[in-house]
Amino acid sequence: QGQLVESGGGLAQAGGSLRLTCVDSGRLFDRLGLSWFRQAPGKDREFVAGIGWTGRTYYKNSVEGRFTISRDNAKNTVYLQMDRLEPEDTALYYCAAENRGPGNSRLLTLYGRWGQGTQVTVSA
Repeated sequence: QGQLVESGGGLAQAGGSLRLTCVDSGRLFDRLGLSWFRQAPGKDREFVAGIGWTGRTYYKNSVEGRFTISRDNAKNTVYLQMDRLEPEDTALYYCAAENRGPGNSRLLTLYGRWGQGTQVTVSA
């Protein structure tokens, strides 16, 4: 089984931007639904954004209009462009893959593979 590897996390000021990248070493990438989740200390892991194998996108309400998820199937890569960051966006961000996923799955167990996470910290 292939691995998902996230990168691009770091420190940003409120109002700033970061771009997260997740690269899949597996196969049949174009058949995957891909999502970004995040987890802050003491909080549940929550859905942030997803993109289905069809290309349709979905977003958590609080990031709608600020974050953009996209994919490049030729590079086995999914991105999360994060603009107008807020301190509430601070969390460990994970990418996850679901076979033939629509891109809007909230149930964690539907995802067969997870990345190791990349930390995003936003200062006020």
